[in-house]
Amino acid sequence: MNDFSFHVPTDIRFGRGSIVCLPGELKKYGSRILLVYGGGSIKRTGLYDTVSELLREFEIFELPGIEPNPKLSSVRSGAKICKDNKIDMVLAVGGGSCIDASKHIAAAACYEGDPWELVLDRSKVKNALPIAVVLTICATGSEMNPGAVISNEDSHEKLELNTPLLYPAISICDPTYLYTLPASQTAAGAVDILSHVMEQYFQPNDGAYITDTMSEAVMKTVIKYAPIAMERPDDYEARSNLMWASTIALNHLLTAGKGGAWSVHPIEHVVSAYYDITHAVGLAILTPVWMRYVLDDTNKARFARFAREVWEVRESDDMEAAEKGIECVSSFNKSLGMPASFSEIGITSELFDKMAEEAVRTSGLAERSYVKLTPEDVSQILYNARGL
Repeated sequence: MNDFSFHVPTDIRFGRGSIVCLPGELKKYGSRILLVYGGGSIKRTGLYDTVSELLREFEIFELPGIEPNPKLSSVRSGAKICKDNKIDMVLAVGGGSCIDASKHIAAAACYEGDPWELVLDRSKVKNALPIAVVLTICATGSEMNPGAVISNEDSHEKLELNTPLLYPAISICDPTYLYTLPASQTAAGAVDILSHVMEQYFQPNDGAYITDTMSEAVMKTVIKYAPIAMERPDDYEARSNLMWASTIALNHLLTAGKGGAWSVHPIEHVVSAYYDITHAVGLAILTPVWMRYVLDDTNKARFARFAREVWEVRESDDMEAAEKGIECVSSFNKSLGMPASFSEIGITSELFDKMAEEAVRTSGLAERSYVKLTPEDVSQILYNARGL
């Protein structure tokens, strides 16, 4: 088990009606708020009106229209609003994309250069505005971590900005806000949560037993409750378990004692940077393909444990159990209505080699991932994901 530091300063307020604390908490940071949200669903559900009423004594500036893969242009717009209006705090009302954009905006508001420079060199982040979150989608865990993934539409790069300055100060997590999610977003969130846990589960250090056991519990929670939430959207037990699973999946708890580069996310980030697909769609396609590609005699025991502990596979032979576990992942994704190949979503192979080079260049795939991958390996994984 590796040495580690674990410190998460985010104040989580979880449960029905937890948003009532928002005025008192935000008052600690000032009165001028930048409200960041997405395509308008918070207005259709009435959450926008709730936030507006709660914050009626604050001066609110708005940045709507944050994209599902948040764009650098939106960050630039938000940073300008903050600078022009002396904003005290950024409030994200939405899911991971909205929160990620808000984090980058919070850092860019305190920086004189272009916001993309902060992504290319994190050491340039010297300060950031406080960030608050009202979570409406459980998927990314961005409500309790310091990371923000942003797409540069000009260079087709999708990279992460990550610094402790970007932990949200407070996150409101009310599972009832998930009741109105379309089934497709619930499915995408479940796939995203599973992928986050698997990225930490399949890392070079296999000796962090307690961490791995917690990871298995989170994965089993998603497998149990995602279908229930899709069938009964207002099932509080299902929604609350999924929401907390999402948060735990990426607040660094499940990487404690482990360490290494992620394997599938860097590949998917390049795909969605070029094709602007839903992040979880790319993960659903690529994860089983990556698993099949890297499985061999040296790691079959780890894959077999995953199959037995998470999916209750009972094959005694490690390789057979491992292969069955991979099939369980693929079948689960399909049961949620997720595509299984690039051909299903119109992605062709002409950019695969270029994307493979980019994925390796911008990540630790070649040096620190569970199975080290060259550009040729990544290219083959992309080709294998084409389907018929």
